[in-house]
Amino acid sequence: MYGVSLDSVYDLSIFAEEQELNFRLLSDPDGSAAKKYGVLDGKYASRVTFVLDEKGILRHVETKVNVRSHGDDLVSHVKRLRD
Repeated sequence: MYGVSLDSVYDLSIFAEEQELNFRLLSDPDGSAAKKYGVLDGKYASRVTFVLDEKGILRHVETKVNVRSHGDDLVSHVKRLRD
């Protein structure tokens, strides 16, 4: 699992440490990846989750991310995909 942000590597490293994240954050400072995925909105990226399977096939796109429940929501969704 990866998170991608327009923030700098430095800012992301601080955030990951403060939040004790167990996944990597990738920096997209010029927004090129966000633009390719269609989530760049001006100078900001929309909060969107893409779920890909082990072969890299897109299985789900979550465009309405609730930051409080998103981790649990995502785990439930991935479990359903595996069944």
